[in-house]
Amino acid sequence: MMKFLARLQFRPGRRLVIGLPYLWLLLFFVLPFLILLRISVTDMGSGIDPFAPLVDTVSGSWRLVLRLQNYLSIFSDGSDATGNTIYLDAYKTSLKYAALTTLCCLLIGYPFAYFLARSRPFIRPALLMLVMLPFWTSFLLRVYAWKGILADQGVLNNLLMALGLIHEPLVMLYTDASMLIGMTYVYCPFMILPLYANLVKMDVRLLEAAHDLGANAWQAFWLVTVPLSRSGIIAGSMLVFIPAVGEFVIPSLLGGAENIMIGRVVWDEMFSSNNWPRAAALSVVMILVILVPLAFYYRSRDAMDAR
Repeated sequence: MMKFLARLQFRPGRRLVIGLPYLWLLLFFVLPFLILLRISVTDMGSGIDPFAPLVDTVSGSWRLVLRLQNYLSIFSDGSDATGNTIYLDAYKTSLKYAALTTLCCLLIGYPFAYFLARSRPFIRPALLMLVMLPFWTSFLLRVYAWKGILADQGVLNNLLMALGLIHEPLVMLYTDASMLIGMTYVYCPFMILPLYANLVKMDVRLLEAAHDLGANAWQAFWLVTVPLSRSGIIAGSMLVFIPAVGEFVIPSLLGGAENIMIGRVVWDEMFSSNNWPRAAALSVVMILVILVPLAFYYRSRDAMDAR
């Protein structure tokens, strides 16, 4: 009886702890998404009101006014020779550069996180501070700094010419490489920190057991360390890939004019064309493109774990 009363006593607190994350998701994800969804089906008509009524009265009867053309135009307006619209091309470009950025961050971040996890405990706080130090500086200042480094008369070209390695400036700014460099630099800490949190908890005795069983250093790393750090790899990849898909500032400042990502297209539709419903439709589709595969992945993973 006492155990039952104690369980009842702590149940409100447990509900509060569980309910706070749900409240956060409701206020800062579900509610904004519903607002975007509502704008995306709005028929503004000749006006510019993105919150025009969705219900109209005709001859005393109610009529629901939904403009699905905002979604259909993503797949049909202005198709090129390959059948792709500018919006589909923007989605493909965004997914491609987000995937490349995630791969670059993983290739750079994994060795760095491994070094952090295996370093001496008394220097780890200093190394972690160096990883987080860029966050103390303005995001725009860091991106503009890369413009100064990669420009034709920038730091890197001047250094290479002073060393005699090149005789004329290399074109590095406003290219695919400059955009990837900027995105990798900005998002690399988001890959390092989850990997470090995962690797630092790994039992090094498992590596010793692998060596005792005849595995060399590479085999022990590939067969023991990498599988045990899978959750860190997935978490870091999500933290990099999801914001990189909708990146707007870095492609605008470092990327070329031909590399139009979906963030720039949404900005143009909303602020240049004043077409808020189409911009909202593009945003909704982008969110679904990211979340639906993730939902299927986690569902299949939970099913495999249940077996």
